[in-house]
Amino acid sequence: MEIFKTIEPGAHTLVQDLGRFGFQQFGVPPCGMLDKDAGRIANLLAGNTGNQAVLEITFVGPTLEVLCDTDIAVTGAEMGLTINGVSAGNWRSHCVKKGDLLVFKQAVTGCRSYLAVTGGIDVPEVMGSRSCYIGAHLGGTEGRALIKGDLIKRFDAPLMGETRQLPEAFVPGYSHEIELRAVPGPQDDSFDEGLALFFESCFTVSHQANRMGYRLTGPVINQRPYTPSSIISEPSLPGGVQVPPDGQPIVLLAEQTVGGYTKIATVISTDLPRLAQAVPGDSVRFVPVTLDQAHRAYRERSDFFKALTAMDLQATGFDPKNLNQRLEQHLIQI
Repeated sequence: MEIFKTIEPGAHTLVQDLGRFGFQQFGVPPCGMLDKDAGRIANLLAGNTGNQAVLEITFVGPTLEVLCDTDIAVTGAEMGLTINGVSAGNWRSHCVKKGDLLVFKQAVTGCRSYLAVTGGIDVPEVMGSRSCYIGAHLGGTEGRALIKGDLIKRFDAPLMGETRQLPEAFVPGYSHEIELRAVPGPQDDSFDEGLALFFESCFTVSHQANRMGYRLTGPVINQRPYTPSSIISEPSLPGGVQVPPDGQPIVLLAEQTVGGYTKIATVISTDLPRLAQAVPGDSVRFVPVTLDQAHRAYRERSDFFKALTAMDLQATGFDPKNLNQRLEQHLIQI
């Protein structure tokens, strides 16, 4: 059913789910939500528990006319959402009615907001995913960002009847000073002093920051003498930190398949949502961790989402004094 008419599309609004996997050998990257934490929570708040597609809204949001009664949830960057001119909260769901007007403004904190609807955004599935990949014009809304006049549909699902919200204790803060945990390698042996400098230095997010990767500026990271400045191209994964010949690191994200620059480190997947919310000018530091520590962080985040899924997120169901205790109880049960 049609739920939104696009009055203004925003700067770069895409349909994304958790990603498209198994096709990188054919040049098709995984894509998907860059801030998977915010996207998954938006789905939970909208009553969705699977891999439903959402709208990923970057930096400046859209204006949408509501075409039928539905439940929505908004997470991620604070973009001053209003419903019929009235300020609407982030990290919670809202019941909207036919004829309502949703207006997203420019991001105040963070970079990307996520708009989920009960049932999920209804677009054709391509290669097992509804995610938009503009580079190949596939997925999403005709393989492109939203444009004025687009009609957005959702899959049929019963409305929730009550609103939900994320406990304040679990709402992430978006800082302009970001720390990213990273495992050295896989080509860390191409660096000596450069490896130490990489982990000791502060870098700045440049204006060359998009879904392919974030290019950073800062101290020049030099390779060891007589080592090649590039390697035989190999598969790339989100989080890989390439160091091209100019010595300025690039953190790869969701729209890469192969790369031929040496990778000094790999940002752990648990921390990539932090980078997805960074804007040009933000500072980035890298903190070295072991592979075991990375695995532990992944398991802890996975357990958190299992517990969050099991919790009752209805807005009236919270006692702020025992939120953490309730979450811990759920963690013990799984």
